[in-house]
This record gives sequence, C-alpha cells and structure tokens, in this order.
Amino acid sequence: MTTDRPPPEKFLHLIRAQQRGRLKVYLGFAPGVGKTYEMLQEGQRLKAQGVDVVVGVVETHGRADTAAQLAGLERVPLRHVEYRGVTLDEMDTAAVVARRPTVALVDELAHTNAPGSPRAKRYEDVEDLLRAGIHVVTTMNVQHIESLCDTIERFAGVKVKERVPDHVIAEADQIVNVDLPAEDLQERLKQGKVYPAERAARALEHFFTADNLSRLRELALEEVASALDRQRQKRGGPQDNGSDRVMVCLSSRAPNPHRLLRKAARLADRFGAPWYAVYVRLPGEDATRVPAAAQRQVADTLALAQQLGAIPMQFTGPTFEAAVAAFVDEYRITHIVMGRSRLPWYRRWFGRSPLDRLLRAVPGADVTLVDASR
Repeated sequence: MTTDRPPPEKFLHLIRAQQRGRLKVYLGFAPGVGKTYEMLQEGQRLKAQGVDVVVGVVETHGRADTAAQLAGLERVPLRHVEYRGVTLDEMDTAAVVARRPTVALVDELAHTNAPGSPRAKRYEDVEDLLRAGIHVVTTMNVQHIESLCDTIERFAGVKVKERVPDHVIAEADQIVNVDLPAEDLQERLKQGKVYPAERAARALEHFFTADNLSRLRELALEEVASALDRQRQKRGGPQDNGSDRVMVCLSSRAPNPHRLLRKAARLADRFGAPWYAVYVRLPGEDATRVPAAAQRQVADTLALAQQLGAIPMQFTGPTFEAAVAAFVDEYRITHIVMGRSRLPWYRRWFGRSPLDRLLRAVPGADVTLVDASR
C-alpha cells in the first residue's frame, strides 16, 4: 500500500520560513512625510517594552525632530568605505548579524551601497539580516518600487534610478502607509524642514507639485491596499485556481521591454496571478543572425522579469502569432501584454498587423497593448 507523502523539501522550507526574520516597511509617497521619524518612534516603543533593538543605519538629513528620536537607541557602528578620495558611511551588515538583536532599524531600503561593498543594494543587506533571523523595520518611498518606474517617469518627468524589486515588497510581513496631506508637505518644504531653502524652492517647482504629490499618494495607497490583499490571501491559504494567468510578449527588437514588464507585473499583481515573460524567438533569430547587443538586451530583460516576479521563458514557433497561441494553450494564459505595433498605417489597414493576426489566433485571451516606443 502506498500513500502520498509531501516531499522533504517542503518541510525544510517551513523550517526556514519559521527561522526567517519578519520585515516591516514604512512606505511614504515622497521625502519628508515622516517615514524615518515613525520608524525610530517604533524603535523607542519596542525598547520600552524590553525588546532588543538596534539602529543598523539611519539618515536624519539634518532634521532635528528625527534626530531627537535616536536618543537612547543603540547604534551599530557604520562601516567606512573610501571611494575616490571620499569616505562614505554604510551599514555594517556583518556587525549587525554578529550583534544578533531581535530587531534592526534600517533606513532607506532603496539605497545603493558604495562601490566595493559586499552587496550592491541595501535591500540585499536587509535580506541577509532576515535570513539570519533578525526582524527588520525599514523605510522607502513608493517611487522606488521597480514596476512603478515608468508610471512615475511619465507623470513626474523623473527617472528613478534607485529601485527595489517588487518581490521584496511582496514578501514584507507588514506595510504601513505614512501619509501627509500634500499641502502640509509643501508647507514643510517652504519652512526648510525637508531640504535646504534653495533646494526646496526647486523641488516645489518640479517634483513636489500638487499634481505629482496627489498621484504619488494614490500610488502609495494602492500599494498598501495590494499588500493587505496579499496578506489576506496568505491567511486564507492558496488562492491560485488557475483562473488568471498573464504573459508578456518580448522580442529582440522591442524598443522598451522594461515598460512591458512593469505593466505585466502590475496586471498580474492586480489579479493575484502568476505571470510569464516570454521571449518569442522566430525561426530567423538564431544566435548567428541576432546582433550581440540585441542578445544582451534579451538576457537583461529576462533577468529583470525574474526580479519582478515573473517566470522568464523562451518559446519558438513558425510565426509570432503561432508561437503565442501555442504558449497560451499550453499554459492556460488569460491575459496577454504586448507592445503596440509600429507598422505604417497602410499595412495595418490592409490586415497585416501582428495584432490582427494574434487576436484571431487567441480568441479566448484578453490583449493589453502598451506604448513601448518611449
């Protein structure tokens, strides 16, 4: 007689999950809303309750009210890095692990570490602390979420360079929205409580406009709502019944594949669905015919897809629509994301658009077109 038994790897995963530290994120919609202040206040509350808490790294930006919250909190000495004649201070992750506190306060999750650091990004340092069983309270702004990069660049005109992969946020155990009316934040800027006077004036004219701040607040609220929904689903057990599955179609000639990926990531997150980043390789695209630069772009794109939580894959077929249709059938895809065709209008008019052919090939799937030309 035989019985179905769960594999031993599943039990090992449960053990590791139990040993892993918890992550709490104070999420803001812009600098100056009070994320670091709230994080340090929580540190003070934890200390008052007898919890062993330390400050791994904090950036007060010269704000007196924030600096005052550091009083009495143990600070692990920073690591000094020499770079081009300048001394930079970074969190000493190894020292925090050796100290083994119950909770570590780690400011600015999206921070890029100084060249020569053991890890390139601070969120990678935080992942090391979590693996060591240390609980982490951290801060970040919504514009640093990887999949929102293009959205924010479009309405704010700012290209955010420091980004945190979506999976880091998705795995957070708690996300707290640090909110402030846009008018109050603008007033704080005018009073010099966020930036020095000359920098504040420029900020009010550009990034900190009323329209930008309102849109950023909406994005932060949406992100927290999504996080709460994810946690609800986790408490209720597995929810993937196969009803929704998303794929994004990539090619070696896509002008802006990152925009396609971010659109697909947001769509999949909204549905709570698995998603696939599929490089559709056509018969004429072997290694000897595709330029090296295009091959590197495909590799970089698939790497980013994995960071965003997708399953990166390559799929071949005699034509684009045939390859996509075969993938849709095999993986039960319900939503397709692809770039808008750049064919001349007269070719589209006479029915030779890839979209026209695709729609006929996959009548049961919804297709979302993204303008990836910018």
